Amino acid sequence: MGERLFFLDNRDGSHITRVFQLVLGVLCIGIAIYWMIFNIKSLNTDNNLWITIAFLILFGIYQILAGAGKTKKYIETGPEQIRLKQNSVLPAVTLKPGDIQKIEVYPISITFLLKRGGNIKLRFGVTYTDIIQPVKEEIVKFAGLHNILIEEFSE
Repeated sequence: MGERLFFLDNRDGSHITRVFQLVLGVLCIGIAIYWMIFNIKSLNTDNNLWITIAFLILFGIYQILAGAGKTKKYIETGPEQIRLKQNSVLPAVTLKPGDIQKIEVYPISITFLLKRGGNIKLRFGVTYTDIIQPVKEEIVKFAGLHNILIEEFSE
């Protein structure tokens, strides 16, 4: 079983789109800095300006990360671990075979029940259905390789 990477979102971002995201991010941060410099006297009295500046900086950072390809959501399966990144801004979660008690496979989701308690649920949704079956097959292979209990449900 080799390493496989499955993207969980739209991966058709063209070069032009990524460049536009980078430019937009830099522009937002630049505008925020401009407002801070030229409205420095207003910062003490106007909370709305602080909120606007914080929003522009955070949005600019997100756009730069998106343009650089750092916000992609994915699941990566390998012989020794599963890496799962379900959120654009949070880091990926690494699941080792020793951490997983049981895997439950549903038609459009997979639940990893952990030995330390709790679970991690991977929801595919109905937008990109072409990746559901290949991901399920890789998860079943991973479970079989490491003798992890796996249950399949129809609903």
